[in-house]
Amino acid sequence: MNENQTDKPIVNLPVRDLYIEPLTKEEIHKTAIERVHFISKEFTAGFNFLEDSPRSVTIFGGEHFKETDPVYERARSLGARVVKDLGYSILTGGGSGVMEAANRGAFEANGESLGLTIELPQHQIQNLYLTKNINFHYFFSRKVCLTFASEAYVFFPGGFGTFDEFFEIITLVQTGKIEPIPVVLVGSDFWNPLVELMKKEMLGRGTIEESNLSLFTITDNEDEIIDIIRNAPVRNGKKFTHSDDEPR
Repeated sequence: MNENQTDKPIVNLPVRDLYIEPLTKEEIHKTAIERVHFISKEFTAGFNFLEDSPRSVTIFGGEHFKETDPVYERARSLGARVVKDLGYSILTGGGSGVMEAANRGAFEANGESLGLTIELPQHQIQNLYLTKNINFHYFFSRKVCLTFASEAYVFFPGGFGTFDEFFEIITLVQTGKIEPIPVVLVGSDFWNPLVELMKKEMLGRGTIEESNLSLFTITDNEDEIIDIIRNAPVRNGKKFTHSDDEPR
């Protein structure tokens, strides 16, 4: 059990089925300093956790997909192939749906199946196919660690959280905050309408450039996804320097 692990009961329910008590402004202000220290410790623990798995693929997607759904089956198959064909770890948020499917594929292939799980007020969300996990209190620190240093990011259909993670990563690449990295969208029937919206409204209004539409790849071909990951360079995160080239 790691230092962030709690004794809260582990459940395998989607987040939407669990009660979440929001923090008030007063609570946030009263405990600001304590929270900053806690957040710092959470980031440190998360980065240390990831350091043990230098080659990984992060898989995102909706938590409501059941094992009979084709989306679940695709994520499970891809998780297994990333392990068997490439020897990489699978990293997810450790929950249900697509996360469970990808972890399950890696687990059944005897690979490293990692989960960055999240603590809720009365529960801890965790699927049953993790070989190793670390628990987070804050969603934002968990998201940073999920997007920190994988060799590729694969997105299956999902909801607001999946879109949030997708747009954050391509924004980081667009602005040069991280190096160009493979971002793969699986499920052309789900993602193509989004691209059409981008072309019509974003590109049409000049809010993005045409080159921005090449920051990601849409494909349903599992072999192509494996080749994209195989050809991606191994990352160590982004190194930022001052103008005198001294590390920050």
